[in-house]
Amino acid sequence: MGVEKDMALLERQEPELGTAEFESIRLMVYDVAGIHLHEGKLGLVRTRLMRRLRDLGMADFQSYVSLVKSAPGRDEIPRMVDILTTNKTSFFRESGHFDFLSETLLPVWSGQQGELRIWSAGCSTGEEPYTLAMLLRQGLRDRPGRILATDISDRVLEQARAGIYPAARVQEIPAELRRTALTRVEGDKWSIRDDLRAMVRFARLNLMDAWPMRGPFHAIFCRNVMIYFDRPTQERLVNRFASLLAPGGHLFIGHAESLTGLKQPFEYVQPALYRLP
Repeated sequence: MGVEKDMALLERQEPELGTAEFESIRLMVYDVAGIHLHEGKLGLVRTRLMRRLRDLGMADFQSYVSLVKSAPGRDEIPRMVDILTTNKTSFFRESGHFDFLSETLLPVWSGQQGELRIWSAGCSTGEEPYTLAMLLRQGLRDRPGRILATDISDRVLEQARAGIYPAARVQEIPAELRRTALTRVEGDKWSIRDDLRAMVRFARLNLMDAWPMRGPFHAIFCRNVMIYFDRPTQERLVNRFASLLAPGGHLFIGHAESLTGLKQPFEYVQPALYRLP
């Protein structure tokens, strides 16, 4: 019985992702989401899509590519993009940005009139826009502040809208903010309080598509998103951001990213932070 089981396992080999199928997936992901998958990503693509093949009962990648290319399979493309992208985030991630916001920008913004608007592009499961909401509430005094939070993934947006996080995740929030930002809901889970949730509007947006919102925004956070794009796509995106920023507005990007070599109107402030003159 044991030998037969071992033979069955050997016969059920996991399918290989061939060059032709990888190229088809690479082109589709680039066309839809602007994400550049170079040849070195073949193994990562295979590993990440294997579970999806099993869920669909497919024996090979040729069948999966055929599905995605077919008219009925168009709904599969956003799911594929979601599987192939990393949604790593945390509260107060890359904290230097939030220090600059609190110490440099908020004292200026708090003395100005009108609604303050910030866009969190690629917001993932919501930690970044909720961090922004905490700081705006703390530093704006009576000036109203609103945050638009967008992502291409419906899955992470569902989690972000729920605003519920395990205790290990909320430990990243400074203690004095945790007391006013969170409510325990069950066991070791905590919920973002309603007044903060009301400051954030979540929406699905593919950054490669048309943008329905209008500016001006006072700041745009698009951190650790452009690492997926090639240089021409980065340049187009950065200039689109500039068109929606108010004069003097700030663009925050990831510390692994840079605008060096791109034709764009921003001036350098500090690593991963730029200002529109």
